[in-house]
Amino acid sequence: MFVVELVYAGNRDERLAVRPAHREYLTGLATSGKLLAAGPWADETGAVMIFDVGDRAELDAILRADPYTPARVVAQTRVREWAPVVGGWLAPG
Repeated sequence: MFVVELVYAGNRDERLAVRPAHREYLTGLATSGKLLAAGPWADETGAVMIFDVGDRAELDAILRADPYTPARVVAQTRVREWAPVVGGWLAPG
Protein backbone atom coordinates (compact mmCIF):
# COMPACT_ATOMS: atom_id res chain seq x y z
CA MET A 1 0.00 0.00 0.00
CA PHE A 2 1.01 3.59 -0.58
CA VAL A 3 0.06 6.88 0.99
CA VAL A 4 0.23 9.84 -1.36
CA GLU A 5 0.17 13.42 -0.13
CA LEU A 6 -0.50 16.21 -2.59
CA VAL A 7 0.51 19.80 -1.90
CA TYR A 8 -1.58 22.08 -4.06
CA ALA A 9 -0.05 24.79 -6.23
CA GLY A 10 -1.09 28.39 -5.67
CA ASN A 11 -3.89 28.92 -8.21
CA ARG A 12 -7.05 27.69 -6.49
CA ASP A 13 -9.35 28.61 -9.40
CA GLU A 14 -7.36 26.44 -11.84
CA ARG A 15 -7.50 23.51 -9.42
CA LEU A 16 -11.23 23.89 -8.84
CA ALA A 17 -11.81 23.92 -12.61
CA VAL A 18 -10.21 20.47 -12.99
CA ARG A 19 -11.44 19.03 -9.68
CA PRO A 20 -14.60 17.36 -11.11
CA ALA A 21 -12.47 15.36 -13.58
CA HIS A 22 -9.99 14.52 -10.80
CA ARG A 23 -12.76 13.26 -8.53
CA GLU A 24 -14.36 11.23 -11.33
CA TYR A 25 -10.97 9.61 -11.98
CA LEU A 26 -10.57 8.81 -8.27
CA THR A 27 -14.07 7.34 -8.13
CA GLY A 28 -13.11 4.88 -10.87
CA LEU A 29 -9.98 3.91 -8.94
CA ALA A 30 -12.03 3.39 -5.79
CA THR A 31 -14.54 1.25 -7.67
CA SER A 32 -11.69 -0.94 -8.94
CA GLY A 33 -10.31 -1.33 -5.39
CA LYS A 34 -7.05 0.48 -6.11
CA LEU A 35 -7.95 3.59 -4.07
CA LEU A 36 -9.04 2.98 -0.48
CA ALA A 37 -9.52 6.57 0.69
CA ALA A 38 -8.92 10.11 -0.50
CA GLY A 39 -9.72 13.62 0.53
CA PRO A 40 -8.39 17.13 0.98
CA TRP A 41 -6.94 18.61 4.12
CA ALA A 42 -9.53 20.76 5.91
CA ASP A 43 -7.51 23.89 5.06
CA GLU A 44 -7.45 22.88 1.35
CA THR A 45 -3.67 23.14 1.07
CA GLY A 46 -3.45 19.59 -0.23
CA ALA A 47 -4.87 16.09 0.00
CA VAL A 48 -4.10 12.51 1.02
CA MET A 49 -4.85 9.33 -0.91
CA ILE A 50 -4.34 5.71 0.14
CA PHE A 51 -3.71 3.21 -2.65
CA ASP A 52 -3.61 -0.58 -2.69
CA VAL A 53 -1.68 -1.34 -5.89
CA GLY A 54 0.85 -3.94 -6.97
CA ASP A 55 3.96 -1.76 -6.96
CA ARG A 56 5.38 1.73 -7.24
CA ALA A 57 5.40 1.60 -11.05
CA GLU A 58 1.63 1.01 -11.09
CA LEU A 59 1.12 3.87 -8.64
CA ASP A 60 3.28 6.20 -10.74
CA ALA A 61 1.19 5.39 -13.82
CA ILE A 62 -2.00 6.11 -11.88
CA LEU A 63 -0.66 9.46 -10.68
CA ARG A 64 0.48 10.44 -14.21
CA ALA A 65 -3.04 9.74 -15.52
CA ASP A 66 -4.72 11.89 -12.84
CA PRO A 67 -6.25 15.01 -14.45
CA TYR A 68 -4.45 17.12 -11.84
CA THR A 69 -1.09 16.15 -13.37
CA PRO A 70 -1.38 17.76 -16.83
CA ALA A 71 -3.22 20.71 -15.26
CA ARG A 72 -0.15 21.35 -13.05
CA VAL A 73 -2.26 22.19 -10.00
CA VAL A 74 -0.08 20.12 -7.65
CA ALA A 75 3.19 21.68 -6.48
CA GLN A 76 4.51 18.58 -4.74
CA THR A 77 3.64 14.89 -4.50
CA ARG A 78 4.95 12.86 -1.57
CA VAL A 79 4.73 9.07 -1.75
CA ARG A 80 5.37 6.67 1.11
CA GLU A 81 5.01 2.91 1.11
CA TRP A 82 2.77 1.96 4.01
CA ALA A 83 2.34 -1.22 6.05
CA PRO A 84 -0.94 -0.78 7.96
CA VAL A 85 -1.69 -3.08 10.88
CA VAL A 86 -5.20 -1.90 11.80
CA GLY A 87 -8.02 -0.99 9.45
CA GLY A 88 -11.49 -2.12 8.48
CA TRP A 89 -10.32 -3.19 5.02
CA LEU A 90 -7.52 -5.46 6.30
CA ALA A 91 -7.91 -9.21 6.47
CA PRO A 92 -7.52 -10.56 10.01
CA GLY A 93 -4.20 -12.07 10.94
